[in-house]
Parts: sequence; structure tokens; C-alpha cells
Amino acid sequence: MTMEAGNENVSLLSESSSIDGNAPELQRLNFRSKTSSRHLRDLHILSFTFLFVFLAYAAAQNLESSVNSEKNLGTTSLGILYLSFTVCSFVATPIVRRLGSKNSLILGTSGYWLFIAANLFPSWYTMVPASLYLGFTASIIWVAEGTYLTFAARGHATECNLPEGAVLGNFNGEFWGMFASTQVIGNLLSLVLLKTGTEGKSTSGTTLLFAVFLGKFTKYVVEPAIGVAGVGGVMAIFGATDAVSSLVAGRLTTGLLSISSITCTGILFQALVLLRLWLSHSFGSSRASLINIVVMAAAWGAGDGVFNTQTNALLAILFPHDTEAAFSQLKIWQSGAISVVFFVSPHIAFTTMLAALAITLFISLVGLSMITFYVGKAVPQRS
Repeated sequence: MTMEAGNENVSLLSESSSIDGNAPELQRLNFRSKTSSRHLRDLHILSFTFLFVFLAYAAAQNLESSVNSEKNLGTTSLGILYLSFTVCSFVATPIVRRLGSKNSLILGTSGYWLFIAANLFPSWYTMVPASLYLGFTASIIWVAEGTYLTFAARGHATECNLPEGAVLGNFNGEFWGMFASTQVIGNLLSLVLLKTGTEGKSTSGTTLLFAVFLGKFTKYVVEPAIGVAGVGGVMAIFGATDAVSSLVAGRLTTGLLSISSITCTGILFQALVLLRLWLSHSFGSSRASLINIVVMAAAWGAGDGVFNTQTNALLAILFPHDTEAAFSQLKIWQSGAISVVFFVSPHIAFTTMLAALAITLFISLVGLSMITFYVGKAVPQRS
């Protein structure tokens, strides 16, 4: 009996020691689980926040040249906005580093709400200052977004022992997929408003921002074929494919080589659209013409979703220690190009715009090939 009791006590002690020995490991696993959940929560909150902020802003901007058409107040305000965006992006990096990503995101939203408020009392004295301030805060919020999202993705990859490239792709895919949803909702609202005739008589600026990203596609192709009321519906299709493309491209991202391959696919989609429009951009009102327009909008949206997710993932991989500056440079070039479109497009022919877009796509392809060839060997482990 004594020996049995002794053996039993030894067994209990051994089991207790085993449990005590595993306690630190269990605590580490629990900590990692909570940390990874926090990173995913941050991603969801960031995505939904941008959805609601830009849904309100997109609605205001889509109607800008319609409701503020007197003396081109709306169009000029948007040109000023993106010019300010370009200039302020040069100083966005030190500001984001000083304030931190979270505080910068909060500051960044203020410009969008002020711009929407200015549209309630539109004049040169309200719209121009609001546009200048929004350009400043936009440069802050987008640099902070790229930095914050990259930090969350890297943290999740580290805590869960996952490939960093794949996690960056997944996180960017969810964010840009959610962001593209603003185009679907906003343009469906525009479609409803136009069908009920409450938006006004403007025919060229119904979805001005999205027209910029589509090479003024709506003005020269969609509107003449199916009327201004159909612009919102076609652009909603663009937004839907943009959102789906962002999610799929994000899931397929594993590293630098996959980013190059996926981006080339996006370039191919948009090159085919440009080729089709170069051959003819005059469409009738037949069902075949409508199908052509819808397919082109979907293909362009797919390419846009690819570019959004892959560009951001690429910068995060190539510039792990200088993320703010990398995203600041991205916004300088993006906003600069958009401001040029706003100021120049009314004075050039549609075929000239097609040629310019084709050239930029070719330059992008060459640049991407150079990055893949020369830089690929330097970041295999990070990818």
C-alpha cells in the first residue's frame, strides 16, 4: 500500500511538473493568438473605416461638376485638390512619422468631412480652401494607411509564422476590395438619381473621379451609347470587378515573382481595352454595343484592382525600413498624374489620351520587368 501510494504521488508530481513546464509555452501560444487576432481586427476596422469615409466623399465628388458647374467651380476645385495632394505628399513622410500612423489616420479624415461640408455652401471662398486642405490631409491619410496596413500584415506574418509576401497580399486584397466597394454603392446611387432626373443636366461629369481612372471612358464611350443615366450602372460594374479583382489578386500574392506575374495580367487586361477603343470608340445603342461597353468596364476594373493590391504589396516588400517614404512617393506620382488629367484632358483628343495611356502601360511593364530581374535576388527570403 505504501509503495502504491508513493508511486501515485510520484505520478502526480510528474504530471504537475509537466503541466508547470508547459505553462510558459501555453502562455506564449495564447499571446500569439491574441496578437494575431488584433492584427486581423485592425485590418477589418481600417477597411470599414475607409469604406464609410470614402463612400460619403465619393458621392460628393461624383456630383462635383454637376452641382458646382458655375464657372467650372467643381472641376477647378478637384484640380486644385490633386495639385495640393501632389505637393503635400513631399512632406507627408515626416508628418506621419511624427504623429504616428493612428493619429495620422484620424487627422486625414478631417479633410474629407470638411470638403463635404463645403459643398453645402459652394463658393470660391469655401471650395478652394477646402480643396487645398483636403489635398494636405489626403497625403497624410494615404501614407498612414500604407504604413499601418503594412505594419499589421508584418506583425500577423511574424506571430503566425506565415510568409510575409502572402500575408501582405491578403491584407491589401481585403482592404482594396472593401475600398472598391465604394464605387459600386456610389455609382448605383448615381444610377438611381439619374433615372429619377434629380441630378441636374450635366452630361460630362457624372462620375468625374472614376472617369479619370477610366481615361475619360464614360464621356466618350458610355454616355454617347447608352446615355448619361447608364453611366452609374456601367461604373458600378467597374467597381464590382475592381473589388473582386482586389480580393483574388491579394489571395494569389506570395512574393515578388507572383506580384510581377499578376501585374502583367492586369496590364494585359487594360491594354486590350485600349486596343479596342483605338480601333473604334463609337458605339450604338444596340445590345451588342452595351455588352462591349460592360466587358470593357469589367476588364478595366479588373486591371485597376490588380494595380492597387500589387503596387502596395510590392512597396511593402521592397522598402521594409522606409515604408512611409515609399508610400509618399507613390502618392506623389498618382496624385500628380490625376491633376494633369483634370487640367489637360479637356484640351486634347480622346485618341491622344489613349496613346498616352498605352505609353504609360508600356513604361510600367518595362519598369516592373527591371525590378523583377535586378531586385528579385535581393529579397527572396522576405518574399
